[in-house]
Amino acid sequence: QVQLVESGGGLVQAGGSLNLSCAASGSIGSINTMGWYRQAPGNQRELVARIFVSGTTNYADSVKGRFTISRDNAKKMVYLQMILLKPEDTAVYYCNADIRITFTFNFENYWGQGTQVTVSS
Repeated sequence: QVQLVESGGGLVQAGGSLNLSCAASGSIGSINTMGWYRQAPGNQRELVARIFVSGTTNYADSVKGRFTISRDNAKKMVYLQMILLKPEDTAVYYCNADIRITFTFNFENYWGQGTQVTVSS
């Protein structure tokens, strides 16, 4: 009933930039926190950045000053602008959101399918 679809991943050289987008669709009543996570081979999935309905943001220390998360509540989208990319940013990036389906009361957590970001040195 609810889908999160990421786009914008790809291959970029170190020092370059990429913009990720994630669109939520389906029977959505409201969306609470939205965020981006990443998982590199052999590593656990980790929080990159998240943004609350209020607009307050949190970032992993490793991306502060380089990544910017934003959201468009009307379009049900979340974005991740990434600059000064490093090889260690290479990972599959996943969109995540707390969503309340229409005609229900509880928020549930949803994941996108992931988009690959590869940064070459």
